[in-house]
Parts: sequence; C-alpha cells; structure tokens
Amino acid sequence: MSIDRRQFTGLLAGMLAGTAIRPDRPAHATPLTPAPNADPCHPPAPVAALTPMLEGVVPITPEERAARIERARELMAAGGFGAILMEPGTNLSYYTTVRWGNSERPFVAVLPARGEMAFVCPGFEEARAREMTPAGAEVRVWQEDESPYDVIAGILRDRGLATGTVGIEAETRYFISDGVRQAAPRAAFRNADPVTVGCRSIKSAAELALMQRASDITVTAFGAAFATLREGMSQYDLSENMTMAMRRLGGSAPWALVGFGEASAFPHGTRRPQQLKEGEIVLLDSGCSVQGYQSDITRTTVFGTPTARQTEIWNLERRAQDAAFAAAQPGATCGSVDAAARKVITDAGFGPGYALPGLPHRTGHGIGMDGHEAPNFVKGSEVVIQPGMCFSDEPNISIYGEFGIRLEDCIYVTESGPKFFAQQAPAIDRPFP
Repeated sequence: MSIDRRQFTGLLAGMLAGTAIRPDRPAHATPLTPAPNADPCHPPAPVAALTPMLEGVVPITPEERAARIERARELMAAGGFGAILMEPGTNLSYYTTVRWGNSERPFVAVLPARGEMAFVCPGFEEARAREMTPAGAEVRVWQEDESPYDVIAGILRDRGLATGTVGIEAETRYFISDGVRQAAPRAAFRNADPVTVGCRSIKSAAELALMQRASDITVTAFGAAFATLREGMSQYDLSENMTMAMRRLGGSAPWALVGFGEASAFPHGTRRPQQLKEGEIVLLDSGCSVQGYQSDITRTTVFGTPTARQTEIWNLERRAQDAAFAAAQPGATCGSVDAAARKVITDAGFGPGYALPGLPHRTGHGIGMDGHEAPNFVKGSEVVIQPGMCFSDEPNISIYGEFGIRLEDCIYVTESGPKFFAQQAPAIDRPFP
C-alpha cells in the first residue's frame, strides 16, 4: 500500500493528537479524530516562530537523589518501616535514575532503612539492570522457572526484616505485593505513602526551578496557540497547535485539552465535534514536563467580544481562585483552601457542594513529577500545608448547556505564603498580562 503526502500528514497529525491528553486524563477526553488542518511539518506561523527555552536547565543531581534516600530513611525510622518496596514508576525515578518498563516479569527495588538498595530482576535482564542501577546496589535475579517473590523475601530475611514492617509504594501492582506477602508471611506490610509522599510533597529549590521552566514554556506556548484561533477550527486544531508549540519550546510529553462553547462546561472535555464560532468561550487546559517535572495551566477566554454573562462568571471564577490562593498559607489545612474557594461560588448562588451548576470537583491537586499527586485541596482534608508544597489552584465553574470557566495556575508555598509560577489572567479578554 502506498500513501501520498496528504494521507501521510493526516496519519501523523492523528498520531500526534493522541499525545495531546496526559495519562491521568480520563479516556473519554482522548481525541479520536485527527486535526484535519494540522500539518506538523508546516505549523502555523505563531508556532513556527518558537525556539527552545531549555538553556540553563539543570537536572536533578546525584547528590540530591542521595539526600532523598536519606530523607526516606529518616521517615522510615519515624514510621517504623524496615524497608519499602517499589516497582518502576515515579517513586523509583524520584530516588534513582532507573527507568524500566513494567511487564508480567517483576522488577522490584528494595530500599532498606539501613544498608544499600537491592534490585530484583529477571535473570536474562541482569546485564541491563546492572547498567541502570546505582553503584554499590545489589542485584539479585530470578530465572523463568523460579519465583521472584522468593528472591525478594530472601533480601528481607538477609536484612533482618523477615518479621519487620515493609512498606509497599502505591504504584506497585497487586499481583506483586500479594506475591511478596505470600513469600514473606511473617512480615507486616503497610502503605508506604508516609515515606514516599512525605518526601515528594516537599519540593527542593532544584525541583521548583524545573517546574518554573515547564510553566514558562507552557505560558509562551499559550500565546502562540491563542494566536491561531480562527472561526471554524476544531478543538483538535487548537490542541495540536498547543502541543506543537510546547514541543518546539522544548517541553516533553505535552498535552492539551480544549473546550469551545457548551463543551467548556465539561471539566475533562467531551468527544463531541466542535467548531469554533464567534462569541464562544475557549477553554484551554495544558502542560508539559521539563526533566520529569510538570506544568498545568488553564486559561478561559472568548473568541470575539465577551458577553456580560460570560464576563460575570469569569470574574466570579477569578475571585474564587483568589480566595483559594489567599487561604493556602503555611499551617492551614488543605481542606480549608477548598472551603474558601467553594464559599465564593456558593455565595453567588451556585452549588451547594459539588452540585451543578457550580464547582463539581476539588479546588486543586498536588503537582510535581506527576501532574496529579498528593496532597490535594479537597473538602475535609486535614493535611497541613508546608513550605515546599506545590498545588494547582483551579476551582472551576461548570454550567452545562451554557459554558464553563476554569482558571488554573499552580502555586508553590514559601515560608511567607503561596507564590504563583505564572501570572494570573487579568481579564476574560486578556488570558495573560
């Protein structure tokens, strides 16, 4: 079979459109149709003019990763953990540089409270595992006809943890945790969140710098993407323009969610075909990563002249976002931030609670190496806000059958209070200052 250039461009655009939704977005938000007018080989002029913004980016150093492990050990000692088990994923990437794809063959890291880390891998992968694992780390293997769980249990026994407390991090798949439990029946197993979340929720200066750069890239891409707005374009056109812009600027794993008009009321988008019309709301939620650290920004504007109703709800959303920001002080609870934003919206006659029209979800989520991570600004949360924590501030107002307004900016908490990574939108017709 042969294809011409137009067919090839359409196929490539469809493949790229599939990257426009990050993994933690619901499946229904994923574009199923290629952007009909998107040509990644010939992007729109505002996108084509962009150049990389990665100069001066400093990756996380080996010294910082070593400090993370020591902090984990402090938290293990405080929580009574003898070790924690991790599969490949964000938590393992946080403590090491190991990148390993998960399959039915377990690859597991054991981080003990004392002593060097140990890794368990398939026997035929030993050479590759030794290339990736930290210097001095022990690597134990299991053959295809052997139990990897017996090997893991052997590490626990050798470290005096056969009857100790072992933490299992949240990304570990059930068949692995269950296999280890059966192979080490005298050990106690607990959720390792007090260790992993305890470390990751407090960002270092190096982490904040990477998040700042991801945010800067996203803001610049917004300007280029909004400059491509035109009557008749689809949500996929704008999504593709936004992700192309972030790629050209150096952002990794870019994603974008778009809602026009009534579709903007769907917090995580809709598959309904959309074509932009004069006077419609335009909601663009987008982000990327730099060295594994995420950005997440939403702007809502109008294509054309906003109506009084659109402006009224936009201004209400901005007041709710401001209320959340003001409440996000060190020592306050995460639940109190949600309450502050929600009160502004319910006092205006929306809700109450999660009822629509109104604010149907939490006010914000933690962010760092994952786009969504603990802790969250959610009703009832007693988690105490501390310097170094990072959150999205995105109260959102959904009015089905009409439109939705979301303003989302991420904050980092300092000793003196919260700070934004990007400047807030000043007005409905000015998404950025």
